[in-house]
Amino acid sequence: MIILKKILHPTDFSDNSDPALKYACSIAIQFSAELHIINVVQDFALIIPTVGIGFPPGYYQRQLQYANESLAVLPEKVINHTGNVIRNVCEGRPAAEIIRYAKENEIDLIVMGTHGYTGLEHVVLGSVAEYVVRRAPCPVLTVHPEHNKSTILF
Repeated sequence: MIILKKILHPTDFSDNSDPALKYACSIAIQFSAELHIINVVQDFALIIPTVGIGFPPGYYQRQLQYANESLAVLPEKVINHTGNVIRNVCEGRPAAEIIRYAKENEIDLIVMGTHGYTGLEHVVLGSVAEYVVRRAPCPVLTVHPEHNKSTILF
């Protein structure tokens, strides 16, 4: 028998994350599991300082504020989840932070969306979902954006 006590949904607040959130919420309800929803804010200025891309003053702080405000209302957009919902904003590289969070919080299942990048987009942008699938300490359910219109029973 599969027992899921803690489910993690990493989100970037895009439309591609919405179907995965629906799945995460539905599974959390079915298993009476704790639902962890995180967003990872990445300071691009630290990653690409030599490219010469300038970021306006306060950009990173505004990203952190946006993430906290968006997480505060996210689950209510989808369900009336009566279970325990834990929201966190993490800082760093998204894939690495998702893995770290899952390990530290003993997550039983990660449910995340994919962007469906292929070809050059995939090479340039990489795949957070692919990295997580390969290195996660638990099973990972990836939900393709085309499932946005699927029916999920709560």
